[in-house]
Amino acid sequence: MKVLDLVVLQKNLPTHRLKKGDVGTVVHVHPNNGCEVEFVTLDGKTLAVVSLKSSEIRKAGKRQIPHVRAVA
Repeated sequence: MKVLDLVVLQKNLPTHRLKKGDVGTVVHVHPNNGCEVEFVTLDGKTLAVVSLKSSEIRKAGKRQIPHVRAVA
């Protein structure tokens, strides 16, 4: 992963109001195989910035389309 990559969350993170399949942007890469990922709403508000292991995310594919859901 590298900074500005779009990634897909691979598990639910209820404490951050995130669900498996949510799309985020890598904002920092850690040297120990992890990264900081920012998840934003479509109006540009940050929902969460989460430190994740590489196994908890995957790079978004070019032939994929995001799905929209409402957050409380």
